Amino acid sequence: MLFMGTYTPKLDDKGRLFLPAKFRDRLAEGLVVTQGQDKCLVVWPTDVFAEEAERQAARPMTNRAARRYARVLFAGGDESTPDKQGRIGIPAHLREYAGLERDVVVIGVRDRLEIWNPTAWREFQLEALEEFADLDEDDD
Repeated sequence: MLFMGTYTPKLDDKGRLFLPAKFRDRLAEGLVVTQGQDKCLVVWPTDVFAEEAERQAARPMTNRAARRYARVLFAGGDESTPDKQGRIGIPAHLREYAGLERDVVVIGVRDRLEIWNPTAWREFQLEALEEFADLDEDDD
């Protein structure tokens, strides 16, 4: 299953997020929420997170970038299983990292979801769309 689309659910008073209904079956077995790049959160199905962990394990710990990536990826991670209503809890440290309050934007990104602060998502999208419009295939 490919994760695609943009959704605008809300966090409840306990910091729980209703996952978009079309993704709930894929995430029902479990997921990992962790810090992503660009101040968003990443929601990985458990099996996809395990693949990412394997890729990370293959990188030498003598590589400074590999150590940094591993520290951020695993230190911020939280394993979870959606409840019967399709909700997941977003821990306070992750909500703080991504600047999440009540309104959030959830986007599908191929093998994972990302959770964004709406303002940060709009800013990122404006910049990315400008770059996207300027993409040109190199003829060389």
